[in-house]
Amino acid sequence: MSIVASFIVPHPPLIIPEIGRGEEEKIQKTIDGYHNIARQISQIKPDTIIVTTPHSIMYSDYIHISPGRGAGGDFREFGHRNVSMEAEYDTDLVREISAEAENDGLPAGTLGEKKTSLDHGVMVPLYFVNKYYKDYKLVRISISGLSFLDHYRFGKCIQRAADKSNKRIVFIASGDLSHMLKETGPYGYREEGVIFDREVTKAMGTGDFLEFLKFDPDFCEAAAECGLRSFIIMAGALDGKKVSSDLLSYEGPFGVGYAVAAFKLLGDDEGRRFDEIYLREEKERIEALKSTEDEYVRLARQSLETYVIKRKAIKRPDDLSPDLINNRAGVFVSLKLDGSLRGCIGTISPTTPSIADEIIRNAISAGTEDPRFPPVSEKELSRLEYSVDVLGKAEEIGSMDDLDPVRYGVIVSKGHRRGLLLPNLEGIDTAEEQVSIALRKAGISPREDYRLERFEVVRHK
Repeated sequence: MSIVASFIVPHPPLIIPEIGRGEEEKIQKTIDGYHNIARQISQIKPDTIIVTTPHSIMYSDYIHISPGRGAGGDFREFGHRNVSMEAEYDTDLVREISAEAENDGLPAGTLGEKKTSLDHGVMVPLYFVNKYYKDYKLVRISISGLSFLDHYRFGKCIQRAADKSNKRIVFIASGDLSHMLKETGPYGYREEGVIFDREVTKAMGTGDFLEFLKFDPDFCEAAAECGLRSFIIMAGALDGKKVSSDLLSYEGPFGVGYAVAAFKLLGDDEGRRFDEIYLREEKERIEALKSTEDEYVRLARQSLETYVIKRKAIKRPDDLSPDLINNRAGVFVSLKLDGSLRGCIGTISPTTPSIADEIIRNAISAGTEDPRFPPVSEKELSRLEYSVDVLGKAEEIGSMDDLDPVRYGVIVSKGHRRGLLLPNLEGIDTAEEQVSIALRKAGISPREDYRLERFEVVRHK
């Protein structure tokens, strides 16, 4: 058998009457949508329900599948330990999904569980399902800090494992949308939140899961969304399948977006291999970018590609402009892959005879020595997007009032500890945010007496 139906749901604990105490009536459309899908699931009578949740154990580089024979949980975190449930895990399917991920080279499996109890991202959906149907086993899967594409690939592993089973399987992707819809909401208001919810619910309504992959990760962070990676795993699990889509409800009265959507599988559709479509379009976009790159970015790309392929640094080309050869400056080289940061290394002040040499050295370092990431592989080179920031001279300032996060970068220092943040970064809107991040990078407490400098950059893309 295989996956026969899939659903997207939110997980606000206040939707549980014992917790909401009347507040849940303000999201009645969501409640009605939940009852709708719970009735659908009861008619399907699945052997197994897979739930992806943003609130289980989350690692930056590993997708976690809950191990063991089962787990229980309650809502004590929300003041109601008397609302509880137990679930038996489908150990056979967990084992098969883990094996498929290993065969695909994806970092995913049952290692590293730190909290066994069910989280509210799982319990809220099951609260409604259990009102209508209980004869199922559970697979609980978390999201991770891996790329959108990796989550889609993991979904394809789930599909292959499901196809090998003799079970009827339902997939529930649990996740809220933006948390930035209202000034009175938990995180306030940002325009990105409204835009995110509009675009993601449009994709749900049409079944165009390619749009999930196209979201810029920095934009998603600014929107403070919760469930996109959960939805993307679901999309991968439905890869190559024709679906009928039904956006049952959307609302956000508390400043958080809640959507309920249902997807029925109608057979195969080779036109819905969304990871392949995305990679093809991304390759075309990068090729177009290459045709417009200036010599700064072109030099950075040439430097890293040569090093990764030939394992040696290039010699400085002779046909560069005088500015690159005759001038010295600090330089930061940043790499992005599929919209996410893939490496960033730079120098605050020059360490080589020229800007060109600084670019060569820092481009190689950004791709091979950034401690946050593994070294760039040869297969990634064609999809990398580069930017080169040439730093102006830093000047000391007296307070944050002299900063503008769009125009100026910031340097904070205390003794040998120094932290830098470049200007005009997505999601950094205030000088306070800018300085706070720089302080964390430097390991300096805000209570310490630190030095504050600003600088301008010329950004090449």
